[in-house]
Amino acid sequence: MRHNAEEGGALRQLRDGAARTACSTSSHGRALVTSAASPGLDLVPGGTSVEGARSVTMRVRGTPPARTPGELASLLRAARLSERGLRATAVWLVSGRRESDHTRAAYVRDVGWWAAWCAAAGVDVADPPTAAADLYMAELVACGLARSTIGRRVAAVSSWYTYLVREQGAAANPFDGAERPRLDNAASATRGLSRAQVTAVLAHAAEHESARTHALLWLMFATAGRIGSLLSARIEHLGQDRGHQVIDLTVKGGTKKRFAVPPAALHALARYLTERGHPESGLLFVTRTGRALGQPYAWKLVNRIARASGVTHAISPHTFRHTAITIALSDGKPLHVVQDFAGHADPRTTRRYDRARNSLDRSPAYELAALIAPQPT
Repeated sequence: MRHNAEEGGALRQLRDGAARTACSTSSHGRALVTSAASPGLDLVPGGTSVEGARSVTMRVRGTPPARTPGELASLLRAARLSERGLRATAVWLVSGRRESDHTRAAYVRDVGWWAAWCAAAGVDVADPPTAAADLYMAELVACGLARSTIGRRVAAVSSWYTYLVREQGAAANPFDGAERPRLDNAASATRGLSRAQVTAVLAHAAEHESARTHALLWLMFATAGRIGSLLSARIEHLGQDRGHQVIDLTVKGGTKKRFAVPPAALHALARYLTERGHPESGLLFVTRTGRALGQPYAWKLVNRIARASGVTHAISPHTFRHTAITIALSDGKPLHVVQDFAGHADPRTTRRYDRARNSLDRSPAYELAALIAPQPT
């Protein structure tokens, strides 16, 4: 019944948004135009038209062209998706592993980028040529997106097409068999924090920020949780298990995972919930008006606090997850224990963090410099 209600809501948003087909915008000097391209694929990466075609440029980074099902519907209608396809999309958004609001929002954004690209290129999104998928991926690479971002976007669109084909909303999946950018699984690209930096960030938050911010930062570090999981956490999912204070989070893949909440994090949570009047249910982290916190807010928040705490490089919410995993490994915790803590299905993912840590901690650069550099007097 829950899926039926959600499906109805998503379908209404898709139908409402389908009436709004204007999707002209700009970012990084790249205009997104939906009416200039003729039917069929007439673009090469970078917005340069092939001979005899009209030039259309588009963007593939910056502010997402779709952040709600209604906005996605506008783009899909502009890219010629049928009503059958829109209905199938509404069901797809609430099925499978897309149970949480944050997961659905991520899929909306990723499919929205592709829909906007197709609309700008004059490509029929329900029956695109295979070359369209190749050119889209080439555009993502040319714009300097991280390989992990490209892989996620392509995987989301491919999943969507698989569902559409099954529901007869699309002719084929153009990403089937496409040569996707190879991901670098050898190391994590995220820049972590030192123990001293984590201490400084938490101390600054305790003294200068709200109780909510202090509690959120503590849970980000203590659970190594993904920001989407933490922002969708609920008060009723706090509890005890065999003497441990715990919180149940919805993790990657839509499954539930139980995390221990250490005393310092529990103290920060208790202070925050006391200020809220000890509510018994609902979202754990909300605005003063009771609305859910958004991920863009969390990104701005952690960067502002990091700068105020003396951290000179840009960070993200994922930095706290990366740092927690790295510190656990450096403290000698067995790989399989850290793998379970991080929720990694593959131990090779956990090894990426260990490899990145060792490459810096054991770098020969320090010994080499000591051999040739003049010694301080």
